[in-house]
Amino acid sequence: MRSILAVVLGFFAASVVMMIVEWTNTHVLYPEIGKLAEGVTDREQFRAIMASAPVGVFLVVILGWVLGSTAGGFLATWIGKKPPYRHAVILGVLLTIAGILVNLKMPPPAWFWIATLLVFIPSACAGARLAPRAIAQLHKFPA
Repeated sequence: MRSILAVVLGFFAASVVMMIVEWTNTHVLYPEIGKLAEGVTDREQFRAIMASAPVGVFLVVILGWVLGSTAGGFLATWIGKKPPYRHAVILGVLLTIAGILVNLKMPPPAWFWIATLLVFIPSACAGARLAPRAIAQLHKFPA
């Protein structure tokens, strides 16, 4: 039960971080893209908007994916405890599937597909690698 909770909460944490970064992307960094895409439900119109989007829009999305996956991997490992990378890898696979589903909706440039397939699992594992250090630091300072 703890393992399932760890992955679910890791996925939730990753999603929240990604949504914050993507909100910042379309409302602060590239508001013109956000305004163009606002309320668009037609797939072809959305594809046209994405085709005209600057590379920076996609790079910020990837940054959000890295940060979110790292945070999610950290939390999943922290909650799941042992073995350290199992929860992070499962989370990374689930996030990769979610990324593929998002890409099927957009579709992004070819290089972005490659990034989608490569970014989630290593980033979640990086978060898992950080978790034992954080847990050790908590044990040094009694509550």
